[in-house]
Amino acid sequence: MSGDKSLRIHPVVLSGGAGTRLWPLSRAMYPKQFVGGLNGASGSLLTATLARLAPDEGFARPVVVCNNAHRFLVQEHAALAGVEPEAIVLEPVARNTAPAIAVAALLAARHDPTAILAIMPSDHVIADLAGFRDAVRRAAAVAKAGRIVLFGIEPTEPHTGYGYIRKGAPLSGFEGADAAFAVDGFFEKPDAETARKHVADGRYLWNSGIFVFRADTVLDELARHEPALLAAARAALQGASDDLGFLRLDAEAFARAPAISIDYAVMEKTEKAAVLPLSIGWSDLGSWGSLWDAAPRNAEGNFLQGDTLTEDTTGCYIRSERGLVSTLGVKDLVIVETPGAVLVADKSRSQDVAKLVGRLKAAGRTEQDSHLRSYRPWGFFETLSLGPRFQVKLLHVKPGGVLSMQMHHHRSEHWIVVQGTARVTVEGDAKLVSENESVYITATQWHRLENPGKVPLELIEVQIGSYLGEDDIIRSDDVYHRQASETR
Repeated sequence: MSGDKSLRIHPVVLSGGAGTRLWPLSRAMYPKQFVGGLNGASGSLLTATLARLAPDEGFARPVVVCNNAHRFLVQEHAALAGVEPEAIVLEPVARNTAPAIAVAALLAARHDPTAILAIMPSDHVIADLAGFRDAVRRAAAVAKAGRIVLFGIEPTEPHTGYGYIRKGAPLSGFEGADAAFAVDGFFEKPDAETARKHVADGRYLWNSGIFVFRADTVLDELARHEPALLAAARAALQGASDDLGFLRLDAEAFARAPAISIDYAVMEKTEKAAVLPLSIGWSDLGSWGSLWDAAPRNAEGNFLQGDTLTEDTTGCYIRSERGLVSTLGVKDLVIVETPGAVLVADKSRSQDVAKLVGRLKAAGRTEQDSHLRSYRPWGFFETLSLGPRFQVKLLHVKPGGVLSMQMHHHRSEHWIVVQGTARVTVEGDAKLVSENESVYITATQWHRLENPGKVPLELIEVQIGSYLGEDDIIRSDDVYHRQASETR
């Protein structure tokens, strides 16, 4: 059975997660769906997700729902995937999956209440792409009949990091080798003994978090079980505005929605839940341990990426972003080196990395929030050195990139161009600055940096002052329409 190819399916990608268990590679301002090269992959998890249901006959252009702070990253990764989204919807605050799905369903229902949506997280790996596309089509046929279909993954081991679904009787009209089933229960992440019982039972599947349903079906269930949530989502969409092609939800209305997952809001309450069992090489890459499970490994059972040197080392996941990582006489470790933060963990404890992130956040440390390299819509900057009253950065401005017209109260800046040509405006006076030339900007002077060329512009920025925080920026003009609370 290959599914009904005549059905038009509308992909919806949820890209609001933080991925705290993959710290220090994944951070609040640059979570795991944007990280490139996981397990040696060529792109990011988001680019792979967008390409997975790339628009063609039967699949519409996707809608992406994301955190407002990540909007330019989503736009950039969509371009890398060669996919133009139907819309990029901005969540002003995090509210879990149910409000995001409600907005996506309401958006689709404006044009067709019976539109079939395929809801996908942005941070999963699926090995069998053809099998996945076929499964979405098969699920669409079940959804057309009024069911909310959830993909259940045939377990390959007694995994304790996933929720489980117990399948019930086959659905009438969808029997046979590709049968869909009624849902007989949802179960939280189990302990090891319970997970072994689930797998031995044969009726339990991993909960993938991938759904297929008609817009009107899920909206009816939300109206029945979470009317306040649906009302908040509807008001947020009605009050939405266009901002440089992004659909910005009304912040006050969306904040009224309860923070709840679609599992709790609908799936555990509805009588319309169905599950489609699949074996498609799925993993949510939710921890370093699951990354190791899915990674190609050498004869010693190690996954090695970056500059590494190992001796008498087995069963390890080692990734170096910049410096040399060398090991001697160790086993079953996760070692992840990034500029500014290094993780060394027992592989069996990788699910607990979020505890470290919580402690960093409670201590007010920035390592849980951002890397030394911080991405902006114009490019990125990277901190090279930081000391009392000075900071040195590398600024990388992509062709056509324009920083805001800005002023600092507490610091002066010295810019030295090392590649490309910069257009620098200081107090209304604009000039071109070429390689090996520099410009000095004193505190309180209004200034702007642009890259008018066709190659990336790189310069060294030396900051000197009594306060060097990113929030010491006053803007008078910004082509990216960033809010006052957004730095750079």
